[in-house]
Amino acid sequence: MNDPAGVLTRLARSAFRAKFCLTKADADYARQRGRATIASHARDLLAKRIGAAHPLHDGRQTPYHGHPVFPAQHATATCCRGCVEKWYGIPKGRELTAEELDRLAAVVLAWIDRDLQRDAANRTGRVSGRVSAGTQSAPHAGAHER
Repeated sequence: MNDPAGVLTRLARSAFRAKFCLTKADADYARQRGRATIASHARDLLAKRIGAAHPLHDGRQTPYHGHPVFPAQHATATCCRGCVEKWYGIPKGRELTAEELDRLAAVVLAWIDRDLQRDAANRTGRVSGRVSAGTQSAPHAGAHER
């Protein structure tokens, strides 16, 4: 997990994870706030939503839209402790360490950076064929692929 690009490559093989992308509003928000602010938001949101040993509503606590970090969490399997356990080997039932939160936040930020680059490429006429997280139908709560 020390290599965010490697993790993103592995996650991209999951049809569920690969379908996420930032909405125009989320991309605009990320660009307006800047990378440092979004990085801070990612770390804070991860700590609040999945940092505890037993997060409230685990498996259903992460929305699909409303902030750039949310679709990034689903795309990077940092949306709930079950996904974190499966994809990163960090066991449920204990609080995440500061180092683990930093590493997960780095993956989330790397995904956002990559998606913003793809969005910029799409504006120049290249089409990615990806579905916007704001327009997809979300799986039933608790039923997402892990």
